[in-house]
Amino acid sequence: MESYLNENFGDVKAKNSSEEALQRWRKLCWVVKNPKRRFRFTANLSKRFEARAIRRSNQEKFRLAVLVSQAALQFIHGLSSDYTPPKEVTAAGFQICADELGSIVEGHDFKKLKIHGGLQSIAGKLSTSITNGISTADDALNRRKEIYGINKFTETKVPGFWVFVWEALHDMTLMILAVCAFVSLLVGIIMEGWPKGAHDGLGIVASILLVVFVTATSDYRQSLQFKDLDTEKKKITVQVTRDGQRQKISIYDLVPGDLVHLAIGDQVPADGLFISGFSLLINESSLTGESEPVHVNAENPFLLSGTKVQDGSCKMLVTTVGMRTQWGKLMATLSEGGDDETPLQVKLNGVATIIGKLGLFFAAVTFAVLVQGLFSRKLQEGSHWSWSGDEALEILEFFAVAVTIVVVAVPEGLPLAVTLSLAFAMKKMMHDKALVRHLAACETMGSATSICSDKTGTLTTNHMTLVKACICGKIKEVSSTEETSSFCSEIPDFAVRILLQSIFNNTGGEIVRNIDDKIEILGTPTEAALLEFGLLLGGDFQAEQQASKIVKVEPFNSAKKQMGVVLEIPGVGFRAHSKGASEIVLAACDKFIDSNGDVVALDEASINHLKETIDNFASEALRTLCLAYMELGSEFSAESPLPSKGYTCIAIVGIKDPVRPGVKESVAICKSAGISVRMVTGDNINTAKAIAKECGILTDEGVAIEGPVFREKSEEELQELIPKIQVMARSSPMDKHILVKHLRTGLEEVVAVTGDGTNDAPALHEADIGLAMGIAGTEVAKESADVIIMDDNFSTIVTVGKWGRSIYVNIQKFVQFQLTVNIVALIVNFSSACLTGNAPLTAVQLLWVNMIMDTLGALALATEPPNDDLMKRSPVGRKGNFISNVMWRNIIGQSLYQFVIIWFLQTRGKAFFHLDGEDSDLILNTLIFNSFVFCQVFNEINSREMEKINVFKGILRNHVFVAVITCTVIFQIIIIQFLGTFANTYPLTMQQWIGSILLGFLGMPIAAALKMIPVE
Repeated sequence: MESYLNENFGDVKAKNSSEEALQRWRKLCWVVKNPKRRFRFTANLSKRFEARAIRRSNQEKFRLAVLVSQAALQFIHGLSSDYTPPKEVTAAGFQICADELGSIVEGHDFKKLKIHGGLQSIAGKLSTSITNGISTADDALNRRKEIYGINKFTETKVPGFWVFVWEALHDMTLMILAVCAFVSLLVGIIMEGWPKGAHDGLGIVASILLVVFVTATSDYRQSLQFKDLDTEKKKITVQVTRDGQRQKISIYDLVPGDLVHLAIGDQVPADGLFISGFSLLINESSLTGESEPVHVNAENPFLLSGTKVQDGSCKMLVTTVGMRTQWGKLMATLSEGGDDETPLQVKLNGVATIIGKLGLFFAAVTFAVLVQGLFSRKLQEGSHWSWSGDEALEILEFFAVAVTIVVVAVPEGLPLAVTLSLAFAMKKMMHDKALVRHLAACETMGSATSICSDKTGTLTTNHMTLVKACICGKIKEVSSTEETSSFCSEIPDFAVRILLQSIFNNTGGEIVRNIDDKIEILGTPTEAALLEFGLLLGGDFQAEQQASKIVKVEPFNSAKKQMGVVLEIPGVGFRAHSKGASEIVLAACDKFIDSNGDVVALDEASINHLKETIDNFASEALRTLCLAYMELGSEFSAESPLPSKGYTCIAIVGIKDPVRPGVKESVAICKSAGISVRMVTGDNINTAKAIAKECGILTDEGVAIEGPVFREKSEEELQELIPKIQVMARSSPMDKHILVKHLRTGLEEVVAVTGDGTNDAPALHEADIGLAMGIAGTEVAKESADVIIMDDNFSTIVTVGKWGRSIYVNIQKFVQFQLTVNIVALIVNFSSACLTGNAPLTAVQLLWVNMIMDTLGALALATEPPNDDLMKRSPVGRKGNFISNVMWRNIIGQSLYQFVIIWFLQTRGKAFFHLDGEDSDLILNTLIFNSFVFCQVFNEINSREMEKINVFKGILRNHVFVAVITCTVIFQIIIIQFLGTFANTYPLTMQQWIGSILLGFLGMPIAAALKMIPVE
């Protein structure tokens, strides 16, 4: 079976499956009772084609708009605006309407922009300031929202409960049974009158309704869970200036007129115009499919919602929001495209198809055998030409039994159990600070064999403090105000001035006053630590920034490992500042500031002293940075690149970032679970090794390597080296990508990778599971990831792994349980029909059994929470069989036992229970039905553990399981004792109850004995 599934249903991968693979498995699933339900949680491929068409039209439209606008610019002089804003717009205090604004940005319309007076004039017409932003006083915000709309996209609403009821009724087999019930009612009432003749038909109708309502309730609850997760996924905050103060707000609260601050890795939250910024590169591929990034500046100021900041930073004026943007229209279509189906869903669709085909065959043969038995009897009696209503009803009952065999045999619940388990796990994981973006990631994480983790913020706390500094050759601890001020007094004034200029100008952070009028440091933890040090030195951020003019900025990125800025200083000229990885920036220096404050050449002794300082800081697990500057004279062009050498070293600083509590234990759990953990960081190798040893990642046998060395290795060397690598320092995003690719393809490992920066996107995309950081991660990284770790904590990654394993095992348990019921129900009805001429289980009884194994079984077994034992077994890996030999052993053993019990009852039941009299056949069939149901109840308990004998451990903690078992037993008692006329049962005595429960219970010691049989 596994080879058939891999061959026909194995093309669908956990990530990046081809459209052909997604189409192919759908065509193979032709035994489907209810397509609406079966394919509800699969991708809507037609909507995806639609989204692609929108992207193509956007690409053409924007390209054309740019060409038209550029041509129009030649004829623009002397044109005046004939635009008149609508009355409601002017009444609200604005001078331009939403449609006019939308046409300017979306159409890249330079002409209209010029006619309206440019950026300043547009800001004025929007009643905003390009320095202080909008006013939030009184009802100003509400007026804006009324005129310009809100920044939300049209989303598909969750269908109501009755829609799910209607979809559940579309089950083909249930519809056929409903027709059977109707005919049965009609014939029964004609033959025997009301109410006696209606019992059989009403019994089937009641069973159908029960199945429909239980199914609809389960599906409705699942859809609500997915809706909650979807809402959580879309939560994005942005930095804006309102009332002259910087603040964070939700992307949904943005209005036209807002000033938004964007940095590398951010998503542009609305359409708008560029105000100011540096080296801004925008990736528009999400909107247009065009991979070439676009330079945005004062000459090309148009920013489109949904695009990503690939490089640089800027301040933008929001002009258009929500469904008025092209991104809004595209998102509305994309949201209907849905998530890709998971490999397990597809495989279980394959299992359902195989068993469905068998079920159809058995159902047809059963019906033929039963009808042939009736014909044979009538031939013997010589009455084959005369047919009574009872005999017509008998044939109808045979047909109903055959259809119900199909109901039981086609395990429609198998693929849906995956969705149920994933929905349950995703909801719980959200409480554990992990937000799953793609369903398949939950499943894949359970098979993970390797984790490549970042250091900063994941293994460490990301609360950085500058604790040591080497300035003018002096090294001192500077973690408190007293230490800093005493250190400051020992350093020459010139060195302090140049250091403060470097800290406050060459930064990606800012010091602002927040809403409470308190000083707040914005930026990455590293930037915040440096800015805090600048404040401790007595610096003034605003004064330093106003003292010079920034001419050029090269933002930090993980490939260069440094950032730089060029300042124009009155009376001095141009000065470049550089900051970044100590050894890289130091290699670009040929001078340093000595203890007298003089700039002197770097000799060998000084270089060795500085390198030794870097090594000492790093061996204390400190993150080291080097700050340097260079005089550029009186001429510099903003188009020129920053110098690569000739700098003067100002200082080397050591920043402390402590290891997170619990990381060492989590790494040990991973190792015991057979998952290897590797640290991949951009930091100094000594810092990385010190932290890796503290976390328990780096062992005596392991290798720590630097990115530049790793890059030089040949394919053969990499094949031998990669299994031993435990730490990679000074790595570039490409190094991480190569490592992941080799682990996946060369060593066939299932790899989980963490990332937070824009440049991590390729590795996150390449990995089996991409894990983005929720706090430090950029929007680009989050969008490329499968799971977002909301607290940036490595321990949460281990929790995700545990949940992944739990899902995999839970679905295996459910499959084992359902296949056992399938096999027994099929064989029992088929063999009875062939050998005795009648089926012991009626249509109503089979429908009840179907609900126990399908919806209720999935609820009970697929929602089992994870336990610590899961992390003590080896991972499944890439090549593990889903239906394992252990499962086949349990399925075959249990099926044999249940078949023997039912066959024994059919042949020896009357003697065993001392049954005689006219109702003995009905009582025997009731006993067979009751014993069969209790076999399933106890087998459900057995299925909680596939290999362990103790199946009761933690059973009371799983409230859903206890509730399902309790409800099943109570309802079984009601069916037998009180609903006999509808369910074809007879009330049993206490002795008969105990007997049938004991026969079911015997399955437990049988299961325990089976678990002692060793399998490979």
